[in-house]
Amino acid sequence: MKASAIKFFSPEENVIVTKKTKEQPKLTGYVSGTGKLVLPPKTLEELAIEPLTTRFKIGTQQGKRTLKYLYLIPSSDESGTFALSKSGRGFSIPLDVILKKNGVDFEQTKFTFTISPFNYEEGVVGYELELGSAEPKPAYTGKPRGRKPKNAVAAE
Repeated sequence: MKASAIKFFSPEENVIVTKKTKEQPKLTGYVSGTGKLVLPPKTLEELAIEPLTTRFKIGTQQGKRTLKYLYLIPSSDESGTFALSKSGRGFSIPLDVILKKNGVDFEQTKFTFTISPFNYEEGVVGYELELGSAEPKPAYTGKPRGRKPKNAVAAE
């Protein structure tokens, strides 16, 4: 056998590599019955948000009819931003008028949201809040569409 045809192994290749998958805790919050975005203390701690000094620009996707995502962008500017206020154990941002105008019925339905950080601009990390309703989706009551199953056609 030629020396160039032999592949040699190193001791590092013989070590079992175990990947530790540290799952990120699910960062959540909810919309209160009075229309406030409530952020629990644990969520604020995980996101490293200083609640007494941080202010946010709040927005949503342009051109969407229903409100499914809210975007919180930290800002040092005082005008046009929202501040966190202490409510109970956590902190909240009052958005009742904005939520009502965009079709979020927080008085009748309990809404929760999951928070995921994203890069907004160079050096600025924004937060995407995905709104979800706590009640299950209603059953479809309309007419079935599409082709009929073959066994249903043969039965006729």
